[in-house]
Parts: sequence; C-alpha cells; structure tokens
Amino acid sequence: MATDYDAPRKTEDDSESIEALKERVPDSRSASVGDEDADNPSGFELPGADLSDLELDVVVLPPQEDEFTCMSCFLVKHRSQLDSNGGSGPICVECAA
Repeated sequence: MATDYDAPRKTEDDSESIEALKERVPDSRSASVGDEDADNPSGFELPGADLSDLELDVVVLPPQEDEFTCMSCFLVKHRSQLDSNGGSGPICVECAA
C-alpha cells in the first residue's frame, strides 16, 4: 500500500496538550542523570588505564632531502606530492585540488 509522506500527520485525535502528555509519561531520564553530564564521558574509566607513570620515548627524525612540509595542511610529504612552491611556501597536491 502506498503512503503519502507529504500529507499532514496531525489529526483531530492528536490534539492532546503537552502538559497532558507529560503527566501521562513519567520523566525517567531526570532521576538517572544526576550531577554528571550525560554527554561528558570523563567520569568513565577503564580498568588498568592509568598511564600516568608511563614514559614514552619518541624518536624525531630531521627533515629528509626528499620531503617538504605543506604550508596548508602542515603535513610532511614526499617531493612527489609537491604541487607548487608559491610565495607562502610549498603546497601539496591534495591541498591544491
């Protein structure tokens, strides 16, 4: 059976007020939210996820001769991805498109 989605959906039976709907359906979310923000997962912690005592060693390599830093996206790219070397600096193919 075909349904006309453009037809108005409100009928005369749907004239119940918002106040009547609120009285009929209890607000179950207000009691469970409490002081915590439901959209803020900062209170959620995984067991064993404390990494405060862990030290990370990162090796930083100097720029290689066949690399450049795009002045639009600031990523290090290979020279084969160089589109132009304008007044502001080198621009990669992806940013130039």
